Amino acid sequence: MAYTALYRKFRPISFKEMVGQEHITKTLKNQIIANRVGHAYLFSGGRGTGKTSAAKIMARAINCLNPTEDGEPCNECEICKAILEGSLTDVVEMDAASNNSVEDVRTIRDEVNFLPTVAKYRVYIIDEVHMLSTGAFNALLKTLEEPPEHVKFILATTEPQKLPATILSRCQRFDFKRITVEDIIKRLKIICNESNIKITDEAIQMIAVLAEGALRDGISILERCSQDTDHIIDEDTVRELVGIPKLKFIKELTQNIINKEPEKAIETTNKVISEGKDLDNFLWEVIKYIKDMLIYKTTKKLELYSKEDIEFIEKLSEKATKEQLLNLIYELSELANQMKVSTQKNIIFQAGIIRRKQ
Repeated sequence: MAYTALYRKFRPISFKEMVGQEHITKTLKNQIIANRVGHAYLFSGGRGTGKTSAAKIMARAINCLNPTEDGEPCNECEICKAILEGSLTDVVEMDAASNNSVEDVRTIRDEVNFLPTVAKYRVYIIDEVHMLSTGAFNALLKTLEEPPEHVKFILATTEPQKLPATILSRCQRFDFKRITVEDIIKRLKIICNESNIKITDEAIQMIAVLAEGALRDGISILERCSQDTDHIIDEDTVRELVGIPKLKFIKELTQNIINKEPEKAIETTNKVISEGKDLDNFLWEVIKYIKDMLIYKTTKKLELYSKEDIEFIEKLSEKATKEQLLNLIYELSELANQMKVSTQKNIIFQAGIIRRKQ
């Protein structure tokens, strides 16, 4: 049996299974229940927030032979199963990143005049729609404005600002939010339980933070960690896999900088380099650590750290004022920008640490 990636295996198949987008799923279900489904939708938002999943659920819900009373697809009828398998020709998924020409859109324009073969509606799901060429947008415009009654369009994009105003004005727009760390943690725990993946709570929390609001990214990191070790997944496993230097190096360098110890800072940097870690990544982790120190100094609250780590942060933050920490964040951010365009990152990094304003 072919292996199925975790993000595909646990893709939501109903609105209630979607994570963190209740403001959207509630509206869509109400439209389906009231039989007031629009002819064109635009789902916009960051990667991994559920846009394509919502589009597929919507396609099943409006075509389902036995929809539930609350607007959900049954996922058991002939049409729902065919859409889930990707074998129903009445539901067409198109990736605009690789099908962005005028000819691709003209094919759709010619097809919409034909009635669906089996389903009630012919549904076109166009992913990354902002990648369409200007000519393709013009070709799509008239069809999108006045499509036949049996046709529905669902456009998905991560960059809605790149869409022409003429396209935006013809769609019902739904903005998908970044998924919270708490919601990602809950979902990852469910996946771990059902997949028999052994992992510490601290590691799950770290993965949820690294996902940066994209549940799919979090699931992908979890999958890579589970394949990389036969033992329980802990924080060090996650750090090693994604290339984040160990927290002790981040703490050491931050302490060296605040204590004005450039020699020790270079020693710490050499340790990181010897382990093959990326210096760009390392520097941004240091910046984030100093940002966390500033937050703790301001609020006396901090998540994602152990009691021991918080005690260290509290003690170290006493050696610098809020203004000094802010200046340090800006200075190191400027150093990070310089490293981006340099072919000698090690030299720029070490020189930047040594010459940092005291």
